[in-house]
Amino acid sequence: MHRSGNLGCYYANKEVKDNDYYSNINTAVALGKVHVPLKHKQLASNYVLIKKIFGSSVASIPITYADRATLSRHGFLPLELSTVSQVNRQIEQLKSWANGGDILLAAYANELFEIRIKELKYLCLTMTPARSVEFKDGFKAFEKYVEYIAR
Repeated sequence: MHRSGNLGCYYANKEVKDNDYYSNINTAVALGKVHVPLKHKQLASNYVLIKKIFGSSVASIPITYADRATLSRHGFLPLELSTVSQVNRQIEQLKSWANGGDILLAAYANELFEIRIKELKYLCLTMTPARSVEFKDGFKAFEKYVEYIAR
């Protein structure tokens, strides 16, 4: 067995490329196993609780232009345009910013995670089978991560 340096995930008898590791939706769950910031857990718990009670988000509020500008300033695409590997990398980046010593980066990480939750609420509420074809699968990975850390 070959052990990758990425969070202790095992891969059997093959050399692991970085893109292979990040392209799996289940990697989002693996990312949720270590060093999850408290603010992220709180936001995820609120999202899951509302989803369990009401079946979906209560209000369909899309993200604002200011939120989109904040995402683009930090190099993040909107959730519906993000691939699984991009979302997994962003999750790792947000966790490292939130757990690092820099207070400003921790504030950015919390703000970006809050925007991502808002995007996820809106996407889940307005998702139709016809629209889901247009989207990349990044939102599925983020939703899996959120549901895992909310436990």
